[in-house]
Parts: sequence; structure tokens; C-alpha cells
Amino acid sequence: MLNIVLFGPPGAGKGTQANFLKQSHNLIHISTGDVFRKNIKSRTKLGNLAKSFMDKGLLVPDHVTTEMLKDEVLKNSNCNGFIFDGFPRNVFQAEALKTILFNQGSTVDAMIALEVSDEVLVKRLLNRGKTSGRADDSSEEIVRNRIKVYYSETAILKKYYDKQGKYYGINGVGTIDNITKRLNSVVNKL
Repeated sequence: MLNIVLFGPPGAGKGTQANFLKQSHNLIHISTGDVFRKNIKSRTKLGNLAKSFMDKGLLVPDHVTTEMLKDEVLKNSNCNGFIFDGFPRNVFQAEALKTILFNQGSTVDAMIALEVSDEVLVKRLLNRGKTSGRADDSSEEIVRNRIKVYYSETAILKKYYDKQGKYYGINGVGTIDNITKRLNSVVNKL
């Protein structure tokens, strides 16, 4: 089983690259945002709980998020592996993921980070905001704040996985094909 944490700030291209990895390596792509939306739409117990926090403008607690991800892993326990996109976001979630995979006889093989400068991220996100209508990509202030939150709260996981020899940073700037080639050069060595 091949398990990859795809990592990077908002606008780094994680979703785009996850789709290529999913196809080329026959992996299940688990995006936290997609899992939240699916659970909320289906009105699952966890979805209703998550929605109750989101409706108040609060972050969904780690234990709710990890339970949703655990359910996704268990539903797909016979697959070739997973791409985790947007999860884990902190050390608590990383430890929970370690336990979830351990209980399946597996582990995280790599955290691959798409490294992109802040200015490129801002430009990408503002362009995406124009074409997608996403409110969180609509203003430079909001975009810069999202990037700031990423560095202060999530980027610490780089050290967590680096200590385990599982961190790989790749240049996330260039054509989609070139980035995909860089990403596959790491994945193919795992």
C-alpha cells in the first residue's frame, strides 16, 4: 500500500496533482474538503456535528475530522493506497493518521510538499477566484491571510515528517506537466 500526504499552501496545486497521482498510481484521493461536503450533504452523524461547528464559524475539532477520514480509509481498505490532501493539518491529526494506517497494516510513505513562493500563490488564487467565484479566493487580503495561517499552523508538519525521513519538497512552479514529472520522480522511488 502506498500512502502519500500531499502538502503545500493554498494554491500550490495539490488538487490538480492529486488527480494525476490518483490515475497514474491507482490511488484513492481523500480531500478533507470533499469528505466534509459529502458527510454534510448526506447528513451523517459526523457531518451534522461538523456542520454545527462550521455554522458558528468555528473550526471542526480534530477528533471529528479524523473520524471522517478514518471512515474513508476503512471504506477503501483494499485499495492500492491513498493520497491525503488537506489532512493532516497538525501533529494531532498526523498522529491519528499514523494510528489509522497502522491499524490497517500500513504507514505514511511520504509527505510531498509542493513548494511555491507567496507571490505566485497570491497570483494563482486571485486568478482562481475570478474564474471559480470562490469567496476565499476573492481578495488579496483573504488570500494572504490563508497563506499566513498555513505557515503558522500547518507548515510545522514539515518537521514532523522530516524527522521520520519522509519529507520531500518539490518545486511547484512551472507547467502542470513539469510539476507532475517532478512529483512522479519522487513517488516512483518510494
